[in-house]
Amino acid sequence: MMKPLFATVLVSVMAAFAVQPLFAAEAGSDLAGNGALSDSPLLQGSLSDSSLSDSSLSDGPKVHERVLDNGLKVLVKRDARAPIVTSQVWYKVGSSYEHGGVTGVSHALEHMMFKGTERLAPGQFSRIIAENGGDENAFTGRDYTAYFQTLAADRLEVAFELEADRMRNLALPADEFAKEIEVVKEERRLRTDDDPEALAFEQFNATAYAASPYRNPIIGWQSDLDVMNIETLRDWYQMWYAPNNATLVVVGDVDPTEVFALAEQHFGPLESGPAMQPRPREEPLQRGEKRLSVAAPAKEPYLLMGWKTPALADAEQRWEPYALEMLVSVLDAGASSRFSRDLVRGDRIAASVGASYNAFNRLSGMLLIDGTPAKGVSVEALEEAILAQLERLKSELVTEQELARIRSQLIAGKVYERDSVFYQAMLLGQLETVGLGWELVDETVEQLSAVTPEQIRSVAQRYLIQENRTVALLEPQALDAADAPPATAMTGGARHVD
Repeated sequence: MMKPLFATVLVSVMAAFAVQPLFAAEAGSDLAGNGALSDSPLLQGSLSDSSLSDSSLSDGPKVHERVLDNGLKVLVKRDARAPIVTSQVWYKVGSSYEHGGVTGVSHALEHMMFKGTERLAPGQFSRIIAENGGDENAFTGRDYTAYFQTLAADRLEVAFELEADRMRNLALPADEFAKEIEVVKEERRLRTDDDPEALAFEQFNATAYAASPYRNPIIGWQSDLDVMNIETLRDWYQMWYAPNNATLVVVGDVDPTEVFALAEQHFGPLESGPAMQPRPREEPLQRGEKRLSVAAPAKEPYLLMGWKTPALADAEQRWEPYALEMLVSVLDAGASSRFSRDLVRGDRIAASVGASYNAFNRLSGMLLIDGTPAKGVSVEALEEAILAQLERLKSELVTEQELARIRSQLIAGKVYERDSVFYQAMLLGQLETVGLGWELVDETVEQLSAVTPEQIRSVAQRYLIQENRTVALLEPQALDAADAPPATAMTGGARHVD
């Protein structure tokens, strides 16, 4: 479900390592790259064994932390079940750091990070990792850019040497950029312009957000990509790529003391960069429902709705984001959830319908619901049915039986999470990079399990209101149409309440 909302390289990365993201990028984060959408975060799988409890998860391996003199934070977690290690470098920069005229620069720079340094030729980084039996890749999100390698544990120094080299010594050859920017443009055409649901989602974000940098696509607007040059990338690299703006995460069959020594050896000599902070761009109060229609070649209509909601970083009440996560779980947490049970299998109003919300963003985002009506059902009828489900959440308390099922899934997710060293590292890196701190990994299940039915009803009543809503409708056009009409947006509503 919600394919365009998670059209991300992150999800394909997780699939490659046979895991699902517990803290997926917010539905709508649209990490530039490959991948397909999974169901809502925290909701993969089911668990009938009620003997598991969150207390059984508290004895996991310890995370060791050290900050080098140049500001690089190093996190190490030992997992000796297999002789492998994953090494990840997370930079505190993504599309939400960009401004008009340079959208897409973070993602374009990610591509160029594989195109050579002062001592390595283009492509040599990847060849060295492959020759050492490893895998490597990268992904760009709204709030971060991350690079990773998974290798045999005794090959960790190879990854450190390569990553330290390109952290401050990237070559950025103009001839390689001229080729790579065309690859980025083709990626945009394939994954956005030629995907009607992704196109609708892009237009939705641009309409829903008035000032937040989340309104811009991670891959960038086409007009900005057309004029992007190597000097723009070089300035961006020098501004943000520095040890004091990065976190190095290592998980696997390693000794933390030895990892810190290797980090000091390879990253320690690097000079710190400028102490950059993104300029705050707070989203103003929404003052009425926004509606837009997007006309594009497609087989089926598509509905996307979103409500502005706080993230954990800026919520007035710390419990509210967790309550929103649980609310989404009630609606869309597998075959037993209300959307699947009532709208897909029960009334057969929807061919597919999903919900998503992520509390773990750097900035406030949205709770999103999307769907495709069943054959013979209008998109208006689907919207009405979804809104009826939300009204039920406002008027009736969620049953303890429903919450017990969701809590079991959360605990199961934490258990399965330990099967992947990559996934463990990703959670630490993501939370640290968005400013929440890696320690939150061990608190999340407990916080979610403490959410009450009254709290779920409270956030539904406060945030899931018409004045706070944006609605996008994809209007299918003939698939053989050479030129689809341009998307149009209509903003309505005289009353404005957040």
